[in-house]
This record gives sequence, structure tokens and C-alpha cells, in this order.
Amino acid sequence: MILVLITNNILAKVLPSLRILTLFLLLMITITILYAAALLVSVVYIQSIGSGIGTIDLIFLSSVLPLKVKRLTKKEKAEFTLTKEHKDILIGLLLGDVFAEKRTPNGNTRIRFDQGIEHEAYLLHLYDLFKGFCASTPITINRQSTPKTGLIYSSNYFATFSLPCFNELHSLFYREGRKIVPLNIAELLTPSGLAYLISDDGTYQKSHNFVKLCTESFIESDVDLLIQVLENKFKLECRKEKRDKGFRIVIKRKSLETLQKLVCPHLHSSMLYKVGL
Repeated sequence: MILVLITNNILAKVLPSLRILTLFLLLMITITILYAAALLVSVVYIQSIGSGIGTIDLIFLSSVLPLKVKRLTKKEKAEFTLTKEHKDILIGLLLGDVFAEKRTPNGNTRIRFDQGIEHEAYLLHLYDLFKGFCASTPITINRQSTPKTGLIYSSNYFATFSLPCFNELHSLFYREGRKIVPLNIAELLTPSGLAYLISDDGTYQKSHNFVKLCTESFIESDVDLLIQVLENKFKLECRKEKRDKGFRIVIKRKSLETLQKLVCPHLHSSMLYKVGL
């Protein structure tokens, strides 16, 4: 009887403490789960960038925590300027895969960079050149090519702020929503620009020892204009080659050495293979 009374007395004192400890543990577990869920939401989100290339499934931020994009004032936007190096490079890139886009007809222009995952080193090189114009670091995008194939393609992407300093480039390269070759491209295109055009849209044909430029997105007269500049300004012998509904430019084998000397000082090391090096 005495033993029972002692046992009951001990339990009466211990059980409330155990209940408090259990509630505390449940509370800590709940907080941990909620924090993990919030963290997951912060690193994975759905976004469309309107590229017209396919459906974007997931975008993974390069940082664990979400980046708060700074909203620039009109005065701050006006203070951004392009160096000659920046402009020369952008001329070549805009002849290639890079896009200048306006969200509204009277708005400012942003520049959009997108490269396949296999060209990550090159994309990071571009980001290093233009990071002063950007709000955030590159992100990785997974795209489904078509619902029929179900194939997923990964690429790296970043974009600049929408800025007045890019408006001139948009005016040069776009007519009625279509990308064009500017009429004054002979004045604009430099060896540096040509190097970045090749980095974006060039391909080296080892079997024939020549370089092709994938210019089929331009109309034929634009391709002819670009060939004229390559031949007259840079002394490169070229021809055009039919590709689907457009034309590609072939820089002939006899001009390969001239081309290499011209662009190699400006090529990123990961892109030397595009001129056979």
C-alpha cells in the first residue's frame, strides 16, 4: 500500500513534465517541417520568359534564398552606359542568339542571354561581362521540346535590367517585331563582334574545314548584306547555302586561317573549337 502511494506521488510529479516535453518536441518538429517547405518554395518556382521555344517546367535559383530584385529609379536607369567593348560584343551577339526585348512599345530594352547547359562556361563568361547591368545571377531552365517527344532540354539563362542604354540596339536590330541585319552593319561589326557571332551561331565542319554561320532566321537580303560585309571588310571568302526556308553563310576553307587570326584574340577558350582550334 505504501509502495502504491509512493508510485502515484512520483507519477503525479513526472507526467506533467513529460507532457510539456512532448508538446515542445511536436512544436519543434512542426516548425522544422514548415521551414523546410518554405525553403523549397523559395528555390523552385514556375516562370515563363516568353521565348517561344517550348514550355518551361522548373527554374532553379542559383541561390538558396530568393533574390529581391531592386527597383531602379528613372535617374538610376539613365546612369547606365555601354562601353565600346560592350557595344561591339552585343552587335555580334544580337546577330546570333541573344535577344533585345521591350515589354511595352515605349518602354526600355532588356537583353536576354540563353545558352545550352553544355555551354555553361561560355554563359558564365557572358554574365561576367554584363553582370553590372543585371539584377540577379544566371538560372537553369528545363524546357520540354514538344509534348509529343517529351524530351527535356536544359539551358542557362540571365537577363539585364530594362535600360535606356539598350534602346538604340533594339531600334537597329528589330523591325515590326522581327530581328534584322542593320543596314549599317559594315560600320557596326568589329572582329570582336564577329567572334561573338561565331560563338553563338557558328559551327565548324571538320570534314570540309570551313565555318558555317546559322543565319537562316534572317531573310535572304539580310544574309546577302552580311556576306558583303564579311567579304569586303574582313576579306573572308563566303558563299550562302540553302537551309530549309532560309540561308546559312559558309566561310570557305581558304579563308579559315584569316578568320582564326581575326577572331581568336576575342574568343572565349570554350569556343575556340568553333573555328577549328
